[in-house]
Amino acid sequence: MAHFFCKFIPPRNDFLKTMTGDEAQLMKAHGGYLQELLEQGKIVAHGPVIDPQGGGFGLSLFEVEDETELSKLTSHDPMIAAEVGARYDAFPMIQLRYRK
Repeated sequence: MAHFFCKFIPPRNDFLKTMTGDEAQLMKAHGGYLQELLEQGKIVAHGPVIDPQGGGFGLSLFEVEDETELSKLTSHDPMIAAEVGARYDAFPMIQLRYRK
């Protein structure tokens, strides 16, 4: 198994404060999608992070076979599939230690 730290970058820096109704629905679907992946064992943890420098981002720790599977899963995220300008920055981890 491979582990990745993924930073979900919203479409704009003030997104959490200025999202439209349609964008709010996409964010709800995004959260639901990540929760499904958590329940399937593809994600170890996920959640929103407030950046004191402004804005915020999402954090997800993926546990997948390889980068190809990671790319497939992130591309199916409703926020990514909707092509609204959101993206994932993915960083391979040498190892992941966590408490069960």
